[in-house]
Amino acid sequence: MFDIGFLELLICSVIALLVLGPERLPTAARAAGRWIGGARRMVSQFSSELDRQLKADELKEQLRQAGDVGLEDVEKTVRDALDEARQYQHMVVSDTSTRSRPAPATRRVRPPEQQPDSPENEPPATPADGASTEANQTPPAPDSPDTSTESRQ
Repeated sequence: MFDIGFLELLICSVIALLVLGPERLPTAARAAGRWIGGARRMVSQFSSELDRQLKADELKEQLRQAGDVGLEDVEKTVRDALDEARQYQHMVVSDTSTRSRPAPATRRVRPPEQQPDSPENEPPATPADGASTEANQTPPAPDSPDTSTESRQ
């Protein structure tokens, strides 16, 4: 793009050293490097996107040309297959004869039988004298002494 040689770069760096001074030159060089890097990335992204679009357009054109020719062949093949299937239509078993028996791969699952001694099937007990059920029940006995308070002390 630009034909810049070593001598031109040396002259630019000497002028920058004289104008900016040794304190601000590293900061300015870093900023210039960032700007140049950003410009290069932007140019490379633009060119890669342009290449992708050109390849996509070429592919679309090839598919369009191939699709026009292949569509007639596919249509002819499908029609021939349908004509051949119609010839063998009388050999196909009707649905009414297959509905009377289940398919060989299926299993019949029976519902679980209800057991009379299971607690789910028993009706809840109600007191006959009308007293509350809480009064008739005894509190459960503790299985073990409470050791949680002893370990804290």
